[in-house]
Amino acid sequence: MTHSPIASLETFRALLAAYRLPRVIVTALELNVFTTMGSGAWSVPKLAQALDVSRRGLDILCRNLAMCGLLIKRGKVYRNTPFSATVLNATHSKYRGAYLELMQRQWEDWSQLTQAVRSGCPLDRDKPDSPAYRRQFTWAMHHRSLDVAARVTAGLDFRQASTLLDLGGGPGTYAMAFLARYSKLKATICDRAAALDVAKEIAATHKARKRLSYLPINFMDEAIPGQYDVVWYSNVLHIYSPEENQALFRRVHSALSRGGRLIIQDAFLHDQEALHPEEASLFAVSMLLFTERGNTYSLRETAQWLRAAGFVKVRPVRMKKGTEDWDGGLLEAVRPAGR
Repeated sequence: MTHSPIASLETFRALLAAYRLPRVIVTALELNVFTTMGSGAWSVPKLAQALDVSRRGLDILCRNLAMCGLLIKRGKVYRNTPFSATVLNATHSKYRGAYLELMQRQWEDWSQLTQAVRSGCPLDRDKPDSPAYRRQFTWAMHHRSLDVAARVTAGLDFRQASTLLDLGGGPGTYAMAFLARYSKLKATICDRAAALDVAKEIAATHKARKRLSYLPINFMDEAIPGQYDVVWYSNVLHIYSPEENQALFRRVHSALSRGGRLIIQDAFLHDQEALHPEEASLFAVSMLLFTERGNTYSLRETAQWLRAAGFVKVRPVRMKKGTEDWDGGLLEAVRPAGR
């Protein structure tokens, strides 16, 4: 995601107006357009009747959905694309509903950014973290990571490892992907009990489930039991403060076998001023809205924290373009092999 420097009113206007197409898509999701259409062909009057909406409104909505490639238009008839007929269709097995619901809610959440900037506090600061919310969020993370996990794990070599800890692993999507790739590997998912309940449901139909175990602890406050050849810390760094992450790195160091590897996947900032990539900088806004102390961090400062915790061979992991979750988003560190 890139755009021209803002040096004119025209550029400013174009950037500010970028909300329009996302709002069209969110409305289509709210109206269940893709699910209602399914695999059929629909005229606007027929679809408007099925959705109980105005013909004029739906005509304009569908035209823009076809313009952006989420619907196919032939004359006066619309159909779903292969993507919208599956991923966006609640009746299909490939539906990613939990993640779509999360994205829909965030449209409203982001409208409260001014309040969050004033207070410096997350929107739900006074609301308890209910098991129901944790369950829904964990499913959302599974739906988000399902495709990318297979690509990322294919680019990492764990052939010499026998034990892996998926730290803050939530649904265990990555742990299961690693187990599927390495037949001799055993994995443990460490997270809150509510998240692990979802992980157990997901693993229930997985061939490698017998090589998977669960560790329900608060890893930010408790020592990590056991010894592991690899600790995988994916999309968790940004939830916590620098101090919390540095303390955790020391505990991870103790939980690794000598010569063991910690691999961090996150939305790292790469330039000297810590402004880019754009997606990593914008993701910090999500952390302001939804976490107490979270942020996005530069690759350089995270590497410094790791060295201070006793790690060596701290280096970025280079991946094939198009296979990463985040641009330049992998950092590896090693516990020294000697005493």
